[in-house]
Amino acid sequence: MSHATTPPAPASAGTKDRSGLLARVTDVRSVYGGGEQDFTAVDGVSLELGEGEILGLAGESGCGKTTLGNTLAMIAAPPLYVLSGTLEIDDEVIDLSTLSPADVKRHRPYRGSTVSMLPQGAMNAISPTVRIRSLVHDVMRAHRTGVSKDEALDRARDRLKMLEMPVRVLDSYAHQLSGGMKQRVITVISTLLDPRLLIADEPTSALDVSSQRMLVEMLLAMVEQRIMSGVVFVTHDLPVLSQVSDKLAIMNAGSIVEMGPTRQLVEDPQHPYTKKLLSSVLDPTAETRERGRDRARGGAPAPAPSTEEAR
Repeated sequence: MSHATTPPAPASAGTKDRSGLLARVTDVRSVYGGGEQDFTAVDGVSLELGEGEILGLAGESGCGKTTLGNTLAMIAAPPLYVLSGTLEIDDEVIDLSTLSPADVKRHRPYRGSTVSMLPQGAMNAISPTVRIRSLVHDVMRAHRTGVSKDEALDRARDRLKMLEMPVRVLDSYAHQLSGGMKQRVITVISTLLDPRLLIADEPTSALDVSSQRMLVEMLLAMVEQRIMSGVVFVTHDLPVLSQVSDKLAIMNAGSIVEMGPTRQLVEDPQHPYTKKLLSSVLDPTAETRERGRDRARGGAPAPAPSTEEAR
């Protein structure tokens, strides 16, 4: 199947406002095959993401959220096959199916630059045989042939500083970095090309609390500064999503069962599964909801309750 281009040409980033549509996803169906029977992991998912929005995608382990992220980032590989679905972004309608080698090849111009993936498995995402500086240059050169090594490294240094990491990390090999440092390095590499849309799959899972805060603040700052225009934040950590996301999509058994503004969904869930998922959070009505209200108002998050207050 082919992708089509529809007029008019997209407006520049400086002329778009937060209320505009960044991406529309339609009828995504993905399966794991190769055995006696295919397993449906994503079943007819459709959603929309506005300019400057962060969409939180939540659900229990095995619900299909990572598979959906891989599908949207166009990195699905056997035994994962995308049967159908389109991603409309920047007036391009991209066919996400991967039923033939030609489909996969057609995705290459969009991967990394239009849509980028921040993977969960940082431990295995960095080549052990090259220094980080070489990886940075290779990533940028693969998409922008004219970029110099100095230009690539200058951009990487700026991103490292945003995460309060020393620039000497660029001279390191993967085995010289801790798990948390690897995750932050992967965050830098995933955003080097200033993608329009970032798919962040459990980006805070390997980090301590302070590193989580720095990573989340970096993503928020990049959206605010229009370095990138939107984020799909995939995680099972509802308190984190309640603090950072504008909209929430709740996924169960391969389908989106409920979606809406974060504050509205957290305070008044409608679907039985959403209610059960929220009830599994330690305290979904105190700190979590108050922080969600603060973000909706545009203010600073409320401080965590003291031990005495929690009692």
